[in-house]
Amino acid sequence: MKTLVIAEHDNSRLAGVTRHAVTAAAQLGGEVELLVAGDGCGAVAGEAAKVAGVSRVIQVEAAFYRDQLAENLAALVVSLVQLKLYGNVLVGSSAWGRNVTPRIAALLDVAQVSDVVKISRRGSYQRPIYAGNVLVGVESDDPVQVLTVRPTAFDSAGEGGPAPIESAAAGADLGLSQVLRREISRSERPELGAAKIVVSGGRGLGSGDNYQQVLTPLADRLGAALGASRAAVDAGYVPNDYQVGQTGKIVAPGLYVAVGISGAIQHLAGMKDSGVIVAINKDPDAPIFQVADYGLVADLFEAVPALTGSL
Repeated sequence: MKTLVIAEHDNSRLAGVTRHAVTAAAQLGGEVELLVAGDGCGAVAGEAAKVAGVSRVIQVEAAFYRDQLAENLAALVVSLVQLKLYGNVLVGSSAWGRNVTPRIAALLDVAQVSDVVKISRRGSYQRPIYAGNVLVGVESDDPVQVLTVRPTAFDSAGEGGPAPIESAAAGADLGLSQVLRREISRSERPELGAAKIVVSGGRGLGSGDNYQQVLTPLADRLGAALGASRAAVDAGYVPNDYQVGQTGKIVAPGLYVAVGISGAIQHLAGMKDSGVIVAINKDPDAPIFQVADYGLVADLFEAVPALTGSL
């Protein structure tokens, strides 16, 4: 039974989350095909064709797919499922993926299974509930399985192929939504969701200026991405795209350094799968120490500069 993975991209580069989704799709058995819908997205299709495990790339070009709006894309996916008889539809569990798949499931009249972390077989999955504190088994006998998969639970697919690229006709422009403006923060640092080292700050830093003065030098020395707790984001220390946690980004770097973060359940759900967790907090009873591999009870304004200076 064939599986369709929907590629997330910006019309020039394939998002890393898609490679993780391809690895998950391979565990369902059968052929894995990748849909690249966009405008001027030939480079993305070429990159997708070289992803190991992909048997075919379906490329669809139209101006109204440029912004990958969920309404138009969902209608396209449903038409492809009905035409090519896909038994499974997968997408990475990013903010974009979680926006598209509910519409696909609704149009197909099936139940979506969200945030899958383990695939036992087709129709049998595991997903976290209660902020990641419990893993629950989910069984589904729907004719089309619509899944979002947590990227950190599956390896990134390597290079392979190249797979053939097939052009398909665009669907209709439903005209239900449009992008008026897009504000993108640019950084030379690693992307938070894919970084091997992450340095995160919490409300204990006290201000946005302190966040930059204390954490930026440490992140520079480590070549790390910068993250933050929801409390720090809500307080305005850093932008929303820095947020790590259940309602932010789920990360699993090799090293996660938590500075001034108490360790609320919401935050732990987004980083507790990291390889090594280092926590610095002046409160010895902070919940973050329960998941930390190394904990330092100290004033972060003294400990972090000392740590940075020793690197």
